[in-house]
Amino acid sequence: MKLFSKIVLGGILVAMVSCQRFPNPFFDNKNKVLAEVGDVKLFSYDVSTIFTPGISAEDSLKLLESYVDQWVKKQLKIAEAEQMFEESQEDIDRLVQEYRNSLLTHKVDQFYVDKYIDTLFTADQIRQYYEEHKADFVLDKTMVKARIVRMPERHPQQKKIEELLLSPREESLQDLTELCVKNDFELTELNQWTDFSTLLLQLPTDRTQENDELLVTSKIHEFEANTSKYYVRVLAVRKAGDYTPLESVTEVIRRVLFNQRKESIIRSHEDSLYARALEKKEILVNVNR
Repeated sequence: MKLFSKIVLGGILVAMVSCQRFPNPFFDNKNKVLAEVGDVKLFSYDVSTIFTPGISAEDSLKLLESYVDQWVKKQLKIAEAEQMFEESQEDIDRLVQEYRNSLLTHKVDQFYVDKYIDTLFTADQIRQYYEEHKADFVLDKTMVKARIVRMPERHPQQKKIEELLLSPREESLQDLTELCVKNDFELTELNQWTDFSTLLLQLPTDRTQENDELLVTSKIHEFEANTSKYYVRVLAVRKAGDYTPLESVTEVIRRVLFNQRKESIIRSHEDSLYARALEKKEILVNVNR
């Protein structure tokens, strides 16, 4: 088939503008052909949804011209592709069909998942999964929780800071916070599991050293730099090779459990469809073993 292109915009566009029918161009003849590429036609009703309320006639005209221009170019490319890949048309049709089937099955799966999925997970369910799959949660780096106080060197509150950092009392953190606020000390709380290297970045440590002495949780460690003194205490440690703390992987486990439930719903629906079709003799499976 000889490829040709025909665009019949001129008179139509003039009529549209003169009649001020934008932004809702429902013309007298909704079947008016705006453009043709080969046997493919673009009708006026095909473009009725591209306009937005309040758009001016001038802007509507520009929008329509741009839309038709892109439509024509797209159809020309499709026609060229059909000629270039005519011999592989069957493969293309097969891929299109496979994509359509995949899209349809995904939509039906999502329908039943949305209908039946339970997205609530108890702490016991999360912990049970964690205990049963601990081998999947092994640290490849040291993680810590820590507390840092930065203050002027030779400040009279240094002793008090050390006492509060070491104190096991629950009220000590509140006392420490109030003391730091009152004296304009910088208090940094790493109360989530944090990479040990991240802690070191906040301290004037020698990066060429391992600094493993900081991992002793029963001690306060001191550093000085630029008229400031740093007091740091590591509160908890998990070294590389240890199991990742449960609280650090809770959200990961939630996603895993969600996917398990999702797959269970999908498989259950598939099995139900299969059993019902067999019962009604709507399918025939003939596999010789």
